[in-house]
Amino acid sequence: MYNRNQPQQNQASAAAKSGLSERSARRIDSGEHKTHRPPRKYRTRKDPFDGLFNEHIVPLLKQNPGLQPVTLLDALDEIAPGKFDHSNLRTLQRRVKRWRAQYGPDQEVIFRQIHAPGEMGISDYTWANKLNITLVGMPFEHKLYHYRLVFSGWTYVQVCLGGESFESLSSGLQNAFWRSGGVPTTHRTDSLSAAFKNHALEQLLTDRYDKLCKHYDVIATRNNKGVAHENGAIESPNRHLKHKVEQQLLLRSSRDFASLSEYKTFIETIVSKINRQCKARFDEERLHLKSLPARRTHDFSELFVKVTSSSTINVKRVTYTVPSRLIGSTLLAHIYDDRLELFLAHEHALTLSRIRNQGSTRARSVDYRHIIHSLAKKPNAFKCSQLRDDIIPAGDLTLLWQQLTKEYGSDRDCRFMVDLLLLAHNYDCEYALGRYVLTAFESGNRVSIDQCRAFFGTSKIEVPTIITKQHAINSYDSLMGGAHG
Repeated sequence: MYNRNQPQQNQASAAAKSGLSERSARRIDSGEHKTHRPPRKYRTRKDPFDGLFNEHIVPLLKQNPGLQPVTLLDALDEIAPGKFDHSNLRTLQRRVKRWRAQYGPDQEVIFRQIHAPGEMGISDYTWANKLNITLVGMPFEHKLYHYRLVFSGWTYVQVCLGGESFESLSSGLQNAFWRSGGVPTTHRTDSLSAAFKNHALEQLLTDRYDKLCKHYDVIATRNNKGVAHENGAIESPNRHLKHKVEQQLLLRSSRDFASLSEYKTFIETIVSKINRQCKARFDEERLHLKSLPARRTHDFSELFVKVTSSSTINVKRVTYTVPSRLIGSTLLAHIYDDRLELFLAHEHALTLSRIRNQGSTRARSVDYRHIIHSLAKKPNAFKCSQLRDDIIPAGDLTLLWQQLTKEYGSDRDCRFMVDLLLLAHNYDCEYALGRYVLTAFESGNRVSIDQCRAFFGTSKIEVPTIITKQHAINSYDSLMGGAHG
């Protein structure tokens, strides 16, 4: 509303308050000033490719849209030798990008999904070898099993010693269900051979994975073959997980761990930090997870094995030694991802660390303690034994054997090595004995087995004092039903 008491403003003062000149203000009032300039259709500098882009590069891109700018730069160099170099690459990249945006083929569209709480859990494996982890100085090749609730981002990670086997999948998935306190409606993986029969035309589950899913009342799904981004809810977190592990390793200033359990604890600490960041959403999602069953189901496979006369068993192309008292027995092996549990007539007999063969070659896991007493009775059998190099434990004793047999391994050397192994077993002094004998040998002094026995034998073992109390002789009367006259 007009106020006659308010001082009138002229065009000059209005233009000054608007940050314009008085002349521009008059042109705006008259309609002569255009506030929006039309896009320019001329170049501000000479075309660095001198028309060769439209003449030669565009036809190549139309024929093969996947050609990269580096390749196209090589093509330009053939057309005009010496005229273009690497300094033109960035300009060519911009031109190619602009051409593809205007005239290139349609690209695949990623459709972001809405996930309800408790709807989906997703699993994947990722190689961790680039982390360069070592256990007691030895390279440790392994994978990480990674489970994630899609809605909240709650995570479970497990170190896997082998490949993407059913044992590792079942163990990791069940551990994740019980750790999270519930089961999602669906569980998604990629085309794991442990879960799906990939050679079938339709989607078929393996028998063991089908039973696992039915036990937990979870629906198994998978992404389309070759379409990794459909598992984007786990693929990207895989990269973030390994990045976090890498950063913590840098803070730790060492990639070497004293044991596998120490490394597992290290990973669990990192995962705990990840889960603390999504606690609020996880608390919400946990209310929508289905209840767990009354018990876990098998996370191992079974195999009956016969103990050979060499005191060995064969499991998945790996030869293991077992105590010689089991020769001739048939054992039930429960095969886990990291170990074998052996049973004799349903009684637990032995636990062995599981190892894996490489490619088509067989592997061996030999423990000299299982067979040393038999070998000590016939030490000459050691010389040509198929297991000879595996019988000697790694470390100083192996180095000693290499020194002894540098030129020729005599019967005397074989008997000496067998006696050392027997002594190491009987007095539990493998490391100290190996260090003692090897140090002496390298200094030119070959100690005898008697010297070793004197140094590590019974005189070095503390025998506890046992105090007994003699009972009265007449106490036998109660066992005999009273005294007889």
